[in-house]
Amino acid sequence: MTVNLTRIYTKLGDGGETHLGDMSRVPKTDPRIEAYGQIDELNAQVGLALTVPGLPERFAVWLRRVQNDLFDLGADLSVPEGDERERLRVVPEQVTWLEQVCDEVNAQLEPLRSFVLPGGTQAAAHLHVARTVCRRAERRALIVEGANPEIVRYLNRLSDLLFILSRAANAGEEPLWEPGRYR
Repeated sequence: MTVNLTRIYTKLGDGGETHLGDMSRVPKTDPRIEAYGQIDELNAQVGLALTVPGLPERFAVWLRRVQNDLFDLGADLSVPEGDERERLRVVPEQVTWLEQVCDEVNAQLEPLRSFVLPGGTQAAAHLHVARTVCRRAERRALIVEGANPEIVRYLNRLSDLLFILSRAANAGEEPLWEPGRYR
């Protein structure tokens, strides 16, 4: 499947509406547009995390795969169910892959002793920002009526992976919450 973009601006959205993948028009504030807009923002945050020095190469390989998957999520959301043509849909195997990567990395980490404060290394901080954007994208996807449930499952697992990768990027020196420390 290839995508050819010949013109970037079309002026079709100047009135506050846009086309979905099935060519129906909806307001740009439609929950479906909001959801894949949040996924686009998440993809940009993952791309930013990929620019950080010190990010392990195997993390970068996984995050580039995630970026591609996030486009799959957006494509899935852009076409409501019921379209006669075969469409790209997120499949359970994409979620399973995230679970496998989570398990692989988490097995190498020390058990948590408290909640983790976002931060630590530059890579960990960027991964935490991506995680919070992922959670917002997940909440937006939940609002889309008739959406593929694999989208929410994917985003839920991805936020877990981003958290686990942030812990690993801190290499055991993660900042932890100390309840009531500054009272």
